[in-house]
Amino acid sequence: MRRLAAFTCSLLLVTAACSDDADTSTEPDRPTEAAPDTTAAPTTAAPTTPPTTAAPTTAPPTTEPPVQYAATIDELLTLGRPIVLAHTAGEDEFPASSLFAFGESVKAGVDMLDMNVLLTNDGVLIVQHDDTVDRVTNGTGAVADLTYAEIAALDNAYWFTAACGACRDQPDGDYLYRGIRTGDVPPPAGYTADDFAIPTFRQLVERFPDIPLNVEIKGSGAPAMAAADVLAAELIELDRSAATVVASFDDAIVDYFHQIAPEVEVSAGLNVLTAYVLEGTPPPAGMRILQLPPEFSGLQVITPELVARATADGFPIWVWPNDRDLENLDAYRDFLEQGIAGLNINFPAQGVQAVQEFVAATE
Repeated sequence: MRRLAAFTCSLLLVTAACSDDADTSTEPDRPTEAAPDTTAAPTTAAPTTPPTTAAPTTAPPTTEPPVQYAATIDELLTLGRPIVLAHTAGEDEFPASSLFAFGESVKAGVDMLDMNVLLTNDGVLIVQHDDTVDRVTNGTGAVADLTYAEIAALDNAYWFTAACGACRDQPDGDYLYRGIRTGDVPPPAGYTADDFAIPTFRQLVERFPDIPLNVEIKGSGAPAMAAADVLAAELIELDRSAATVVASFDDAIVDYFHQIAPEVEVSAGLNVLTAYVLEGTPPPAGMRILQLPPEFSGLQVITPELVARATADGFPIWVWPNDRDLENLDAYRDFLEQGIAGLNINFPAQGVQAVQEFVAATE
């Protein structure tokens, strides 16, 4: 039974927040909330008249509130209050991982941006959750098989709806941002067509150079290590090493990144999390943050006992809800009442409101 329990828990625990929709990888993930796929994805790899693939040239929207962000992860962890992360830029509210979504999340007042990274065929580090472009864009194909130019031309908001994030069977009018990337629809004020593409990691950091980052390296093995190499180099070049947390499902990737970039905070991998939750085995030095789902298949992962132990041990828990029923203001309030230190969520403004209310009530 003990071995079975350990195996079950290994299936539950993950190192960083993942999409509410299934991807093509074998990693643990949030359950699919999308409606059944009743329409085949377009077979074109890119729009017939692709827009420019250059980095967006517009300044961040002027409506963003003036915010003094934590300059380092140490500072972030000592704010004296829970924090809010925009999970893949708030994927239930905005097209996941788009610069538009990150911009709207920043305007909502989040403390940190959450993202996934992968390498294109020509070695460009992009902000993208799935290992294919099929689910959210108007193209098809594996990220590893496509060049950045091919990927950047795609409409990253093509399948987005407010109802489920990436559905194929909704009325045409529900695809709120479809066509902005391809120039068929005008962008919202303060944004351009480029803000609805799949961005590079560099583009994202250059757009939002001051806000802390939570970065998950997708995949495993040599491709993930190659992505880790590029990520480490770009964090140094962009001067974001001290304000970034790097995570992976694969403990080997976490260890590898920690070896090549020891100055960057890393978040515990699957096996380390399992050992801590089941046995209380402390994570290695440099892995202070526990990124966990609240439950899985009816089994509770985050319990009052775990929260109390983690708090006493100095390991803040950042929760990522793996059930869309937990993506709402009341659920966010409940997490905070449980003692959760970070909300990695899909409705950023509601999370910010929950934290503000929580802080006001405890003052």
